[in-house]
Amino acid sequence: MSKVIVIGGGPSGMMAALQAAKEHEVTLIDGNNKLGKKLYITGKGRCNVTNGKDISEFFDYIPGNPHFLYSSLYTFTNLDTIKLLESLGVPLKTERGDRVFPCSDKSSDIIGAFNSALIDKKVSLKLGCKVKDFIVKEENEISGVLLEDDTKISGDYFILCTGGVSYPLTGSTGDGLKLSKKLGHSIIPPKASLVPVQVSEPWIKDLQGLSLKNVEINILSKENKSLYKDFGEMLFTHYGASGPIILSGSRVVENGKTYKLSINLKPALSEKEMDLRLQKDFSKYINKDFKNSLEDLLPQKLIDVVIKLSGIDENKKVHLIKKEERKELGKLIQNFTLTVVGTRPIAEAIVTAGGVNVKEIDPSTMKSKIVNNLYFAGEVMDVDAFTGGYNVQIAFSTGYLAGTRVGE
Repeated sequence: MSKVIVIGGGPSGMMAALQAAKEHEVTLIDGNNKLGKKLYITGKGRCNVTNGKDISEFFDYIPGNPHFLYSSLYTFTNLDTIKLLESLGVPLKTERGDRVFPCSDKSSDIIGAFNSALIDKKVSLKLGCKVKDFIVKEENEISGVLLEDDTKISGDYFILCTGGVSYPLTGSTGDGLKLSKKLGHSIIPPKASLVPVQVSEPWIKDLQGLSLKNVEINILSKENKSLYKDFGEMLFTHYGASGPIILSGSRVVENGKTYKLSINLKPALSEKEMDLRLQKDFSKYINKDFKNSLEDLLPQKLIDVVIKLSGIDENKKVHLIKKEERKELGKLIQNFTLTVVGTRPIAEAIVTAGGVNVKEIDPSTMKSKIVNNLYFAGEVMDVDAFTGGYNVQIAFSTGYLAGTRVGE
């Protein structure tokens, strides 16, 4: 029986080991003392395991080399993920945006299920062990791995699932990229993806903690070219903005450049309907000060900022507000603009864009085109998707393909 060594115990590594164990003797090595450490924080700790959309729609949400992933995603689909997890005793539910979570809202249930399945398949788990180097037998073949304590473990086939460089506390420290480069693979420089953005407006700190639902964003270049649009939830922070639609949009942001982030706070209304809504509220609060007239329309934290940006005196009586002022206020509410000056550090990113060049990997097997007995899975490769369960599904699908095709 061939020996397979899987390096990395995240979703792709656990899946690869589980599948490889059907035909091979498998050892799973991870630098953490627990499996799936990064899975613990996905979906705010609830573990967004996949997305319920038709698999054909997934590619619209994968900006990072979607064509490379056709074989893996169609071989092991989101429906296969759901079926597998439920067979392992984890009931699932689908929420807004077709996001799929465990019914318990506990990521530990997903990790525990994999852990038990791996033990059942007699996978040897070596946790708290870090791979320092590959032992190369010939120019294009690996014979084993060297751990940090200088222990050597031999193997016939190797699957690298070490992740990217985001959230280093979870073990994603870029070690797999260094090892791959040393073996002759080219590396696409890592870049933060799914990361909060920073803005230059000093008053942003006044909005810290404010969460908005059902808003529309548009990220525009300095030349006013629309680069990314989305609808959903976002969150203001002391440095800028975060939340699902911001995280997905962050992929178009390059540090060193400035962008406009336009937020439509009332996307369901046309410009005319917006003005009619303001007229209605102004009629209701006709004898009030302007500062007390927007409570039905906007959250309190936002009211203070909108009033300042409108240029209308907060103590001005509502019935004295001119038609032109009201119309400009409507435009402000539907084009609330921030200046994006960059992203937060890559260490704070949920996902890494960049990694091992996929041109050097066979998409139908995940096998290296450079090293005869090396396979890849997950975020260590130059693949990434928007938020919503797509990245975890990529990890499962590529891990499944590598685990089932290892040795071919």
